[in-house]
Amino acid sequence: MQALLIMASAVGLMATSATRPPHWSYQGHEGPEHWGTLSPEFATCGTGHTQSPIDHGGFDAKQAVAVSTDYHAGPLMLLNNGHTVQANFVTGSTLSSGGHSYGLVQVHFHTPSEEAFNGEHYPMVAHFVHKDTAGKLAVLGVLFEEGAPNAELAKLIAHAPKSETPSHEIANAEFNPAALLPHDLHVYRYAGSLTTPPCTEGVNWHVALTPVTASKAQIEEIHAIIGNNARPVQPLNGRQLAAD
Repeated sequence: MQALLIMASAVGLMATSATRPPHWSYQGHEGPEHWGTLSPEFATCGTGHTQSPIDHGGFDAKQAVAVSTDYHAGPLMLLNNGHTVQANFVTGSTLSSGGHSYGLVQVHFHTPSEEAFNGEHYPMVAHFVHKDTAGKLAVLGVLFEEGAPNAELAKLIAHAPKSETPSHEIANAEFNPAALLPHDLHVYRYAGSLTTPPCTEGVNWHVALTPVTASKAQIEEIHAIIGNNARPVQPLNGRQLAAD
């Protein structure tokens, strides 16, 4: 019986190991330059040709694409996945790009911004992740610069888990993603990828031209939780800004 219990335990550990995703990080031997070799699942991180983020400095702002959002307030649902703080959303909020509609799924943060402009980065960026009915992804990046505090961001900071924590709803708290957007929503749009493993390509990327503000203290509070979690910019490989 004892032998059977040991075997069952070993099988359970093997199954858990098999289903656990490979570990990655933003530094050292598991950092971005090594992602593509950490697992076959992550190969695209090293071999892909339309990877994100990119440096937008070579793009002409006059070619900005107008997109529209229809975001609605809902319950505040937060998680910390060990790499960033993330707010999940119930269905109903959408992004329209090029006449195509995507549903808002979640927003997460990077400090500093992953996006660069002529080599310069903003202190923080929010990535709004969307998915259409076919499972295709679209991301809207909103850059933050130091300035006036953001009242909606303050709600998230007040409840943000400081260590790895599964998604949970914050009682009696409502969150409005629209309050994190610039009033003038014109964007750069390009074909890109997820900026974290497995670095899946085919993502419709949008980066708002106009930044929004957060106070220095707010940015520092988020950075204290998530640290430096920006993937370096990736080669353009001939990609151009798409414009409608």
